[in-house]
Amino acid sequence: MQTHIIIITLLALLAFSYFTGRKRSIATASLSKGRYNLHSRPQYYGMMVVLWAGLPALLILFLWTAFDSTVVSALTVSQLPEDVQALSEGKLSLFMNEVKNIVDSGNVSDDTNKQIAAEHYKRLSEISLLAKTVVVFVIAVLIILVALRSIKPTLQARNHVERVMTWLMIACASIAILTTVGIVFSVIFEAIQFFKAVPVTEFLFGTHWSPQTAIRADQVGGSGSFGAIPLFVGTLLISLIALTIAVPLGLMSAIYLSEYASARFRAFAKPMLEILAGIPTVVYGFFAALTVAPFIRSFGESIGLEPSSESALAAGIVMGVMIIPFVSSLSDDVISAVPQAMRDGSYGMGATKSETITQVVIPAALPGIVGGVLLAASRAIGETMIVVMAAGLAANLTVNPLEAVTTVTVQIVTLLTGDQEFDSPKTLAAFALGLGLFMVTLILNIISLHVVRKYREQYD
Repeated sequence: MQTHIIIITLLALLAFSYFTGRKRSIATASLSKGRYNLHSRPQYYGMMVVLWAGLPALLILFLWTAFDSTVVSALTVSQLPEDVQALSEGKLSLFMNEVKNIVDSGNVSDDTNKQIAAEHYKRLSEISLLAKTVVVFVIAVLIILVALRSIKPTLQARNHVERVMTWLMIACASIAILTTVGIVFSVIFEAIQFFKAVPVTEFLFGTHWSPQTAIRADQVGGSGSFGAIPLFVGTLLISLIALTIAVPLGLMSAIYLSEYASARFRAFAKPMLEILAGIPTVVYGFFAALTVAPFIRSFGESIGLEPSSESALAAGIVMGVMIIPFVSSLSDDVISAVPQAMRDGSYGMGATKSETITQVVIPAALPGIVGGVLLAASRAIGETMIVVMAAGLAANLTVNPLEAVTTVTVQIVTLLTGDQEFDSPKTLAAFALGLGLFMVTLILNIISLHVVRKYREQYD
């Protein structure tokens, strides 16, 4: 039985146990003054049975599936001849990958050792799958029977369910936190490896970016310059152009939709505006490369300028249009959430509608507006496709929006494209760039929190 079939069958069993537990709780109860003498509602007893049986069964299924391939591979290797077991770790891993490919494809290998290993691997995999199926369902059925026998009117089923759900939510929050910590430490570890080969000062203050280096002694490499200043300047330049377009348009759109537009127009306009967020970025990239960039070039030449065919301005304009919904939608929601009593009080003091918006509504909604702007900034900093198609790959140190630039994310993708060995400065530079980008976004978060705390209006 395949894993997905096990999961579907287990869910069906748990659904049956829910109704069985609910029915048993009613059967064990007695009526008193028209009410069952149960401590909790019947559905809590059914949910208790599901949680008691489902969580251990699913945990065992997850752990078994996660470590199944590793254990089976180790057992397969242990049954191979000594000359195969004596292979280096890399060659042995390649050997087992070929064995797995033979098992998956059903082909017969000319190599006797690989064919024997494939037969062992297939047999052990079948045994493991059968054992996993039996163990999961035996444990689930046994716990279901125990849970059903424990149901009685005085059982505090609701307390059990709520306690388990609390721990589940704590576990989910912990997973999110641990995932973030894991990502940060993995980036830091690889970045440290990079800085062992390239000085930190060269990376932070260097003005020339050319990561091409010779991998072998018989190759001709590039200069191997890792100055990241052009990348961060290009990232901030394009993001600044995008925010210059998105923040005023998005904020003004939000103010109009929440304060001036009729309910009928708002019901039509807001979904149409949010469609911009659903357009794939590659479509924006096509639009920037085929429409906006040629227009900027022709317009610039008509007034005596010499804009590049790929420019930061073209990428920034299109990116700004793309992130308008991030500012508009969030700002609209927080502005609409400002209590109407605050508006009425302002009107009662003789303020006009515009004065009420600027002096009462906007300060009250400032934390949400800053959050929307910060989300838009993060989206702009992390954008790749539009920059590749409209701004190019040239790492130029310039603040002229009419010239071609590139961004940190584009270079990360470029460095990690294809088969790469994670032992050269060229590849490890991607992690150093990721760490630098992480620090930039962290600084932006700190600044935004400071702005919110300084200018936020407090209301009781």
